[in-house]
Amino acid sequence: MTGQWLPDPDGRHEFRWFDGQRWTDQVSSQGQVMQAPLAGAATPASPPAPAGGDGFSGISGDLVDGRFSEREATPIANQNTKMLRVRLGEPFMARQGAMVAYQGNVDFSFEGGGASKFLKKALTGEGLPLMRCQGQGDVFLAERGYDVHLLRLANSGLSISGKNVLAFSAGLDWNIERVRGGSIATGGLFNTTLRGTGWVALTTDGPPVVLNAAEAPTFADTNAVVAWSANLQTQLRASFKAGALIGRGSGEALQVAFHGQGFVIVQPSEGIPVPTQ
Repeated sequence: MTGQWLPDPDGRHEFRWFDGQRWTDQVSSQGQVMQAPLAGAATPASPPAPAGGDGFSGISGDLVDGRFSEREATPIANQNTKMLRVRLGEPFMARQGAMVAYQGNVDFSFEGGGASKFLKKALTGEGLPLMRCQGQGDVFLAERGYDVHLLRLANSGLSISGKNVLAFSAGLDWNIERVRGGSIATGGLFNTTLRGTGWVALTTDGPPVVLNAAEAPTFADTNAVVAWSANLQTQLRASFKAGALIGRGSGEALQVAFHGQGFVIVQPSEGIPVPTQ
C-alpha cells in the first residue's frame, strides 16, 4: 500500500499522512502542511477502509485518496470551504436550489413563511426563496462556488442580506426587516433577520473581513455588507457630492453606518445581483 493523505484520526487537523504502514506526524489543514505528533494512544495503526469497499479498487488519485471524502465529525459542518454538509435530525431551512447532493431519505418542500413574509418579499425585493429539508440522511449545500461560513447563535440575532443566506436551523425565527436609520433621501434597505438559538450558514463572494463596530464608527457599502449583529444601531447615509462615489456599487453613494457593540461582515465583492422576486 502506498502513502496517502487521509482524514486525521486525531480529529485535530483535516488530513494526516499514512505512509502505507503507520500514521506519520505530517498533517495538513486548509492546504497548509505541518508537523503534529499523533496524540491518541488507542488510534488504530491502519486507516479505515474507504467507503464503498472494492468500489475504489484499481483507481488512484487525489480525488479518491481520502482528502475529499465525506467529513462526518459533527452533524453540521463545512465539508470544505465551498460546501456545507448537514446530517438530518431536526428539519432545517435552505435556499432553494442550493442542494448539490444528498444521501438517505430526504424530503424537500417549499417554505413560504406565511402570507406576511410572502408580501414583504414581493414589496421589498429582499429575495429569500426557502425550502424545508427533513427526513434522514446527509444533505450537501453550496451556492455559486461562494465561500461557506457556519455560525451558531445562542439567544442572539443576526441581520443578513438575503442573497447571502445558505441555510439555517428551522427553530430560528426569521423575518424580513427594514434596516433602521433610513430616510426619504436614502430610501429603504431590507435584510433578513434571524433570532434565537441555532445555527446559520452564510456565503461570501471571497474571503470576508469582520469588523468590530465597538472599536470605531464603521461604514460599509450596501452591496458589499453581508451581515451584522442584530443589536447594532444602523443608519443609511447617502452622498450627493460630485465624485463622491466612494463605494464599490456602480453609480451609488450609499453606505450603512454601524454603532454599538457587535460585528459587521463585509465581502470583497458586491456578488451577483439577485432579481426581484
